[in-house]
Amino acid sequence: MGFAVNTKHSGPDNCDVPCLHPEAVRAARAALLPHDDAQDLAAIFSVLADPTRVRLVAALAERELCVCDLANVLGLRQSTVSHQLRLLRALRVVRFRKEGRMAYYALDDAHVTGLLAQGLAHIREAAGTASRGPTNVADVADVA
Repeated sequence: MGFAVNTKHSGPDNCDVPCLHPEAVRAARAALLPHDDAQDLAAIFSVLADPTRVRLVAALAERELCVCDLANVLGLRQSTVSHQLRLLRALRVVRFRKEGRMAYYALDDAHVTGLLAQGLAHIREAAGTASRGPTNVADVADVA
């Protein structure tokens, strides 16, 4: 198995010498995510790359809410909220249940809550604001 080394472009993101560490490359390849897992994970992050959807997820971090309540929380039309929730539901970020004519949504499971909490902790740490604002995942809806 040969390894390609790019020596044409030197810069802060590139090595300045064509040095290769075969053991490190083999170990990294052995730990590499399978392509299907990488695609599925990228899809989750992609759907969470929209601020409106992040705010919906944050609003659901504390409790289940119906579509009309979510629309009021976010100041959006119900049709907009429904569209965004369909995208989140397709990737199992949220789940829903019908009660009569009402559609209620909740986060799919604790993994979603963990993603939200980890992401929020990361951005606050990176911005140097880890001590400001709510830190409990249930309080994330007040921040987003």
